[in-house]
Amino acid sequence: MRVMLKATLDTEKANELIRSGRMSDLMRESLERIKPEAAYFGTPGGRRTALLFFDLQDSSELPVVGERFFLDLNAEVEVCPIMNGDDLAKGLSQLA
Repeated sequence: MRVMLKATLDTEKANELIRSGRMSDLMRESLERIKPEAAYFGTPGGRRTALLFFDLQDSSELPVVGERFFLDLNAEVEVCPIMNGDDLAKGLSQLA
């Protein structure tokens, strides 16, 4: 199932990791582990945020993808199912 992980980073913890030079490695390692089909970074609501879109094969994978953000970044993490245009068309076609 395609999902979106939204990690809203704790500002103090992110500042600490950036100053120490560890943020780049942490993000690289996280992306290598999750292997998202797309990853975007921005500041919605004025807070550093990562949006990762990836295929979740089984719910047992959630600790592997989320804990790094919780433990290392004190992040607020949300994971929700999402659809692309083809998925939406397929789903809507089943309504008829």
